[in-house]
Amino acid sequence: MAGLTHRQSEILNIARSVGRVTVEDLARRFEVSAQTIRKDLNDLCDRRSMTRVHGGAIIASGVENLAYEARRFVAADEKKAIGIAAAAQIPNGCSLFINIGTTTEEVASALVSHEDLLVITNNLNVAMLLYRHPRIEVIVAGGNVRRADGAVIGSAAIDLIGQFKVDYAIIGASAIDEEGALLDFDYREVQAAQAIIANARSVMLVSDSTKFERSAPVRIAHIGQIQTFVTDTGIPPRFRAMCQERGIEVIETRPRGGGEDKGEADDGAVATVARLPTAS
Repeated sequence: MAGLTHRQSEILNIARSVGRVTVEDLARRFEVSAQTIRKDLNDLCDRRSMTRVHGGAIIASGVENLAYEARRFVAADEKKAIGIAAAAQIPNGCSLFINIGTTTEEVASALVSHEDLLVITNNLNVAMLLYRHPRIEVIVAGGNVRRADGAVIGSAAIDLIGQFKVDYAIIGASAIDEEGALLDFDYREVQAAQAIIANARSVMLVSDSTKFERSAPVRIAHIGQIQTFVTDTGIPPRFRAMCQERGIEVIETRPRGGGEDKGEADDGAVATVARLPTAS
């Protein structure tokens, strides 16, 4: 991109490949001060090439999402903790939808010890995680498979979803705006997510707090349509209050080793959970 220094171009390339960069890591990699890296990131943000997040930056979003594999690296430990906490809310012997997303895949990974589950999904990655387990029955929606991420999208997938009424839906979102809208990039994926919400008795949103720093053009739903929100500790105060006013159960998680647990091994595998009170 014209006008960028060599280091700034390299920072962009790194961010595109891994999703998120931190000031500390970049300063170490380029052997410059943290202040220099912050100036680079600010310049890139001024050009709308990147968006600042706590401790670093991510590729700017608007009409195009990050590559799926790169998204796996964004808030990876937080997503794992969210997955564990969300799976803990799912009882044995129930039915559930799981849609496309790197965080919903973490929920699926944490469900493998459950018994007598029926899982309907339009996410081939979720199906591959769960189909080997004899106490979990997996049904995969049919239709076109999106090569970028293994999502099954289109009218056939929506028709299959509509044949079920499940106990729980586990959904993700690419962005969450300050008014409570849950947003995504592909209207076909959004149509599947809307069908999932419409055919579940209880809907659980799983999303890390970087989604509050992003934007996307297609509306999935409003937070008011969600019963449970599992996230990390970065939820904005205004959004927290909105959830409380609407009676949405919010479960905040922290990876082992984060926050007060810095003295413990950071294996990213255990969630510290706090439940926020809802309005009485």
